[in-house]
Amino acid sequence: MAITHYPTLFDRMLDWSRQVDDAMSRSSTGIAEMPARNQLWLPAVDLYETDTAFVIEADLPGVHQENVDIQFDRGTLTITGTRADTLPAQKERGQLRVFSSERLSGGFSRSIRLPEHVDAEHIEASFSQGVLTLKVPKSKASLPRKITIKAAEAAPAPAR
Repeated sequence: MAITHYPTLFDRMLDWSRQVDDAMSRSSTGIAEMPARNQLWLPAVDLYETDTAFVIEADLPGVHQENVDIQFDRGTLTITGTRADTLPAQKERGQLRVFSSERLSGGFSRSIRLPEHVDAEHIEASFSQGVLTLKVPKSKASLPRKITIKAAEAAPAPAR
């Protein structure tokens, strides 16, 4: 089965969300001044649509479920949390020699704007093998439906 990617409204919304997140992480409000081990990191996110729901999958390797918070407010879904330091703390007597440290830790936040017609009361979240999956059902009013045509009553024949 081939997967075809079409530039949809949701692609543009996710791109816009990523650009805002990137701009916020590079802002002059302290990110550059923070120690390297406390940098804001942005988890990779996939957003796709099924017939009945919008699905968001976020890669959160090394993040414990209890360190993740999910909020939905006025059409915006926000995932925030923290990932603990990836390097062990320096021992009292020993010295920790780091040759490479590329995995970021610290706080993260991703906000995704969703279409108006979602059922916010029935959003489901699951967490498995470092992947957070959110299913945001579409509202019943936005789902496609078949409209039946009622038979018209037979009109009386014109008098001759």
